[in-house]
Amino acid sequence: MRVVIAEDNALLREGLVLLLTSSGHEVAGVAATGPEILPLLLEHRPDVAVLDVRLPPGFRDEGLRAALAAREQLPELPVLVLSQYVEETYATELLGGGARGVGYLLKDRVGRVDEFLDALERVASGGTALDPEVVTELMARRRDDPLDSLTPREREVLGLMAQGHDNGTIARSMVVTERAVHKHIGNVFLKLGLPSSDSGGHRRVLAVLAYLDA
Repeated sequence: MRVVIAEDNALLREGLVLLLTSSGHEVAGVAATGPEILPLLLEHRPDVAVLDVRLPPGFRDEGLRAALAAREQLPELPVLVLSQYVEETYATELLGGGARGVGYLLKDRVGRVDEFLDALERVASGGTALDPEVVTELMARRRDDPLDSLTPREREVLGLMAQGHDNGTIARSMVVTERAVHKHIGNVFLKLGLPSSDSGGHRRVLAVLAYLDA
């Protein structure tokens, strides 16, 4: 897998390079500022881009803007955005419009190597990876709605679905059978008034995210 990295912190940038290369991936290019990103992506056309949200010169949303601009010219480009803090607006904008191959993780997640690499590969293959803390904040923001009717197990399933996990992964995480997960998902979709499809595909993830952000 060929990866382009944009990160202004030299230590984290080099750490990402080392982590990816030691995991068998190729780092096709690196950038340290916002204006460098789009030309680099257009030149290398990587399998996935890993971009910090806030980059020089303004340290606002340069990485996100570059990601959105890149996807206009390379619509199939998978993008995994990293952020220091939970910034729901950025997550919502990146995931808007039914986009495939997108992810939003907190930088702390990089230190959990297996989780980070799993999220990267999921995004590169066209899936979605949303940091659990972002999901938690979106769920906590909802008040007086059908979320209140969910059991603790159903809320746990909803959170794992919104992160982009399939039924098998959810079952292993909760130490239950896939049949039990299937039943929980059916209950969640029924209570939230969402389409009942339980295909495990990207569509259901976006449906859940749309609901949580409504």
